[in-house]
Amino acid sequence: MASITISIFNDSTALTDAQVADAVPALQIQVSQHFAPAWGVDATLTFVPKGQTPAAGTWWLTFLDNSTQAGVLGYHDTTPDGLPIGKVFAQTDLDNHLSWTVTASHELLEMLGDPDVNLTTFIQDTNTSGRLYSYEVCDAVEDDQYGYVINGITVSDFVLPAYFEPATAGHTPGTQYDYCNKLTGPVPKLLSGGYIGEFDVKTGGGWNQITAATEGQPHRGHLRSNLPSSRANRRRTPRTAWKPSDPRLVPMDTKPEPRLVPMGPEPRLVPMATHPEPRLVPMGPGGGH
Repeated sequence: MASITISIFNDSTALTDAQVADAVPALQIQVSQHFAPAWGVDATLTFVPKGQTPAAGTWWLTFLDNSTQAGVLGYHDTTPDGLPIGKVFAQTDLDNHLSWTVTASHELLEMLGDPDVNLTTFIQDTNTSGRLYSYEVCDAVEDDQYGYVINGITVSDFVLPAYFEPATAGHTPGTQYDYCNKLTGPVPKLLSGGYIGEFDVKTGGGWNQITAATEGQPHRGHLRSNLPSSRANRRRTPRTAWKPSDPRLVPMDTKPEPRLVPMGPEPRLVPMATHPEPRLVPMGPGGGH
């Protein structure tokens, strides 16, 4: 079984190093005990504190605030060694009420399942037509509600190899298509909130995204589909155009722009106590002298 070392580091201002480091043991359990037996690929996860550079030859999983921060030094598609890289936009998740630990699990497993972002499964309709579907192991079941908990940390559900084998497993009763056993069929079956990339070979129109999301419902497919550094965009980009990262994705000696948080309502202006004008009160008969 292939084994990889993945450096995990936090360059987000939305999360502390401690928060990210605390999630790593649960991610390690998911990779080694749940994902690896099904997919045949394992990894050793190593947390790299702020100020330190990830070891050479390791894959990366990096936490950033949002896609704007990812563009500080340009959008990076690989590590400096040309190895796979995954990005978790923590502030974007928090702003959209999504779980950043589910996103971390999602990106980690998809990086392991298709490190070069080039694997597909082909469904042939006729002798002259068919569709390619992207080999993304979490997209179809990515919604937070389908995640599961490991030691108090919520992680993403993921599909099993049978999901991409509709010609065989798709016709075998009792086949399990995802780890949590929620899917009822193979590709292109989706759970609510899920999505998958589809390429119609006959029309040659390029990659399109099929979604099972409720209109207006925030989900990772909506948030990441057009990001320059997303896996979906890398799939559309020739490998020769991919850009390697610097030794760490963003410079560590710069301070991020402060986020503008609306303050509470302006305080009401209450007049200070003043000495009132004397009231003229009529005196009794004969008074006032």
